[in-house]
Amino acid sequence: MVKEFKIDKQYLNFPISKTEKRQMLKFVADKDTLTYSVARIANGTPDYWVFKDVSDLKGKILKLVYTKQVDGIDKIYQSDNFAGEDSVYKERNRPQFHFTTRRGWVNDPNGLVYSNGEYHLFYQHNPYETNWQNMHWGHAVSKDLLHWVELNDALYPDSLGTMFSGSAVIDENNTAGWGKNALVAFYTTAGEKMQQNIAYSNDNGRSFTKFNGNPILGPDRDPKVFWHAPSQTWVMILYNENHIAIYNAKDMKKWELKSKVKGFYECPELFELSVDGNDKNKKWVMYAASGTYMIGDFDGAHFKPEAGKYFYTWGAQYAAQTYNNTPDGKRIQIGWGRIDQAGMPFNQMMLFPNELSLRKTREGIRLFCEPIKQISQLHEKQLAWKDVSAEQLNGALKNIHSEQLHIKMDVELDKGLGLEIHYKGNPIIYYDGNFNRFNGAPYICENPGSFRFTIEMLVDKNSVEGYIDHGKLHIAEALKIPKTNNGVEIKGDVKIHSFEIAELKSIWK
Repeated sequence: MVKEFKIDKQYLNFPISKTEKRQMLKFVADKDTLTYSVARIANGTPDYWVFKDVSDLKGKILKLVYTKQVDGIDKIYQSDNFAGEDSVYKERNRPQFHFTTRRGWVNDPNGLVYSNGEYHLFYQHNPYETNWQNMHWGHAVSKDLLHWVELNDALYPDSLGTMFSGSAVIDENNTAGWGKNALVAFYTTAGEKMQQNIAYSNDNGRSFTKFNGNPILGPDRDPKVFWHAPSQTWVMILYNENHIAIYNAKDMKKWELKSKVKGFYECPELFELSVDGNDKNKKWVMYAASGTYMIGDFDGAHFKPEAGKYFYTWGAQYAAQTYNNTPDGKRIQIGWGRIDQAGMPFNQMMLFPNELSLRKTREGIRLFCEPIKQISQLHEKQLAWKDVSAEQLNGALKNIHSEQLHIKMDVELDKGLGLEIHYKGNPIIYYDGNFNRFNGAPYICENPGSFRFTIEMLVDKNSVEGYIDHGKLHIAEALKIPKTNNGVEIKGDVKIHSFEIAELKSIWK
């Protein structure tokens, strides 16, 4: 069955039902199948609307080829606005300083790379539903890692499959022959089997050309690629049956397997960091989707673990990736926040950008994770106290009503073994000194016997991120349904050496 449109507007709007069975939709123009997806086209009153930008097809006939007749097919319409555009980013439960897509589902961040003044955020995206399916590469850009502009999807399903996770680099020396400073994306296609592919862009990621030699590798997945200057080679690491496989190539096209490292699952990462900021003492960090990591040495072909596996993050973060080519050399990370956006026409989120570092601790060298300094640019009303009691502080905090907060504190357990920070009647960051756990994560106090911690928190509409002792432990969790209208409260017999709180303005215009 076919429905035709002569395209004269920017968007096609589609009515979606949460319960209707999925059906295949093919997008055909000039007898060519441009892409395909499955969608729950409503057969009755839609639960929400999604859209596709078709402005590049203006003046052409677009055919929608579908498998099942439902009344929603006849409700698909063209417009120069997408359905709900007047309220986008202003929805009641929209996170206000974390990235979320306008419509649909997001998961793994992909292709994090800096180019020509922009931080690119590609990501796993289902534009037609708030559940996982139809993997495209969504695309957003930012000049400051705070304020994001969502662009059209960058990569669409093709004959090799849907677009799974990967990474991106800038080919400064035109090693692949696609142009100096081409933006090159590496991604997995999920068809009959997993395979690795390349697409390149010469217009700063606004459009991509898929390499006519695809696929270049298989059957692993989640390629992370970077340039290793000492050995003058491109490095690709891939997930492979609980290993990370390491490949080399000079031209990005012909890859040679060099080695494997055991004990990792999905979305691998490998990068170098100075220890305590000392450029004469550097170590490499290897991690995968869960955030467990090993520290060691890397010669461009072989990673030699020296310590680990450790963990630095706990809770909702998964498949975090770090930026290639940052202008200041900082190792900036964005993770998928596995947090449902109840009742919204979008689902899941990106966690706030964090800066990673290696530091010496009593236990050895460890990975630390802190929110980027730009968070201060969102500060509005700010308050601070020193050497205040929990009772005094809780009384003052009743005057803070914002749902977007940045909090820093230096607290010490005075009596007992418990500390809880509550928000709207629920504990959001809590320490159990009997079992040495923050929010269930095992945690060793840096100074034995002190039970004194620095705690930093980011609170948004439906999430909290906590950073213990300057990011030795990062916690990400969904907020629970409010029990009260109270804001932040400190529970426990504690000394509060200092406490700072700032209300945050929205990143959305």
